[in-house]
Amino acid sequence: MRWLKVLFLICGLGVLLPSAFAQDVRRRVRLQTDRGDIVIALFNETPQHRDNFLRLASEGYYDGLLFHRVIEKFMIQAGDPNSKDAVGGQVLGDGGPGYTLPAEICLPKIFHHCGAVAAAREPDEVNPEKRSSGSQFYIVWGRIPHERTLEKYRKILEDNTGGKMTITPEMKQKYSEIGGTPHLDGYYTVFGEVVEGLDEVVYGMQFVETDDNDRPLGDIRIIKAVIE
Repeated sequence: MRWLKVLFLICGLGVLLPSAFAQDVRRRVRLQTDRGDIVIALFNETPQHRDNFLRLASEGYYDGLLFHRVIEKFMIQAGDPNSKDAVGGQVLGDGGPGYTLPAEICLPKIFHHCGAVAAAREPDEVNPEKRSSGSQFYIVWGRIPHERTLEKYRKILEDNTGGKMTITPEMKQKYSEIGGTPHLDGYYTVFGEVVEGLDEVVYGMQFVETDDNDRPLGDIRIIKAVIE
């Protein structure tokens, strides 16, 4: 009878495992840009941001928009609907879909390492709940921080959150290996990461020439956002 019990156990696992694996599957969105493709995998731990990004992509919201803010060795930002038909020199960054999203900050599991995708937002002075823009997002590049710098940011984060959030040794290790923007941890919602096109596309974008408002002098456009 023992072999029957083993068979039943295997069959049971066969039923359970696909469901468990399904929970780990991350939806992906391909941003087809005029500089190459960027594929973003969305985190299931931030369901409201994930679902909102998927909905906007499916509606064609991002099609034709610009990466309107670029800062070398920091990040590239897009998602302002006003950028679609913007003329040269027009100041961008205030547009959105008319709503915001509640913060879904998932430290220490999800943080601002190089390639992270996070939601832009208004500053704490007018947005103490750290609610996210309904459409604007940025892709992190950043730098490899010095250990003293990470320690400084850890203390600031712990002080500002009453010890509820911190920069863990695991986070420090990853920052030391690939870089990022640890000073943003705990303040912005990271909801995805670049899984294709980081070195090939994002890296090059951050070095474009920009004006005094960090807008690229030559447009960088999202041609189409495609859900995969």
